[in-house]
Amino acid sequence: MRVRYSFSSRRTGHIKNIRKQKKKIPVLINEIVETSDILLEILDARFIEETRNKEVEEKIKNNGKKIIYVINKADLVDLNSKVLEAVKLENYIFVSCKKGIGIHELREKIKREADKMELDRRIQVGVIGYPNTGKSSLINLLSKRSAAGTGSEAGFTKGIQKIRLSENIVLLDTPGLIPESEYSPIKAEFIARQAKFGARTSNTIRDPEMVVAELMKEYSRQIEGFYGIHANGNSEILIELLGRKKSFLKKGEKVDEDKTSRLIIKDWQEGRIRI
Repeated sequence: MRVRYSFSSRRTGHIKNIRKQKKKIPVLINEIVETSDILLEILDARFIEETRNKEVEEKIKNNGKKIIYVINKADLVDLNSKVLEAVKLENYIFVSCKKGIGIHELREKIKREADKMELDRRIQVGVIGYPNTGKSSLINLLSKRSAAGTGSEAGFTKGIQKIRLSENIVLLDTPGLIPESEYSPIKAEFIARQAKFGARTSNTIRDPEMVVAELMKEYSRQIEGFYGIHANGNSEILIELLGRKKSFLKKGEKVDEDKTSRLIIKDWQEGRIRI
C-alpha cells in the first residue's frame, strides 16, 4: 500500500484539516525533491532511525540528489563509541541547535557539496524532517539570521520559505511531514510516538494521560528518576504523586491529571528528561 503524507498542524486532531491538505502534500514533496540540489534530513539524535522518512529518502535517491543526514539534539545523548557505531548512515553530521554544536562544520559541508556541482545558478538546499526536529532553528543558525519563523508548536512552518545561506546557496525551509499511516487522533501508539518526537506538542494532545502511559512503558526509569518519584513503572501512580508534589490540585484536593500529564510531556519534549 502506498504511504501518503499529511502536514502536521496546530489542530492535529482535526481530520477535516488533513483532508484539505491531502492533495497538496504529494505535489509539495515532489517539488521539494525535484527543485533541491541537496537535501538535509533533520533527525532526532535520541531516535535516529525512528525519525527517518524512508519514502522521501527513496524519492531523493531516485532523483539522483545528494542527501546529508543532520542529527540534531546531540546535546541530549552521550556521543560515545557505542552510539556512533549504531549509526547506519552515510554522509551524516551531529549538531545541536540549542548548544550551537556542529553548525559551522555543517555550513562548510554544505558549501563543499555545492562547490562540487559547478552549476551556473544558485544551489537550492531543501530542509526536511519530522515536525519539531529543529529545521527552522537550524536554518537560522546556518544563515546567521532569524529568517525562518520558529515556534514551540509542532508544525509551526506552514509553507516553503527561501533563506539565503550565501551568495550562491539558498535554503528551503519546509513544513514537517508525518506519514498518514502513522496519523491517528485516537490510537495510543501513534499519538505517543509523535509526542515522543515532539511532532505533537503537549498542548495539542487530546488524552495526555494516555501518552504518559505509553512513554512509561519504555522510559519509566528515566522519567521516575528525573522527578525523584518511585512509581514502579505505573503511570497512574507517577501522575498522582507528581501532581501532589507540584500542587496541581483541583476541588476536593484531587490531582489535576491533565495538567500533570502535560507537564511530563513538555519536560520530555524539551529534553529535560534524558534517556
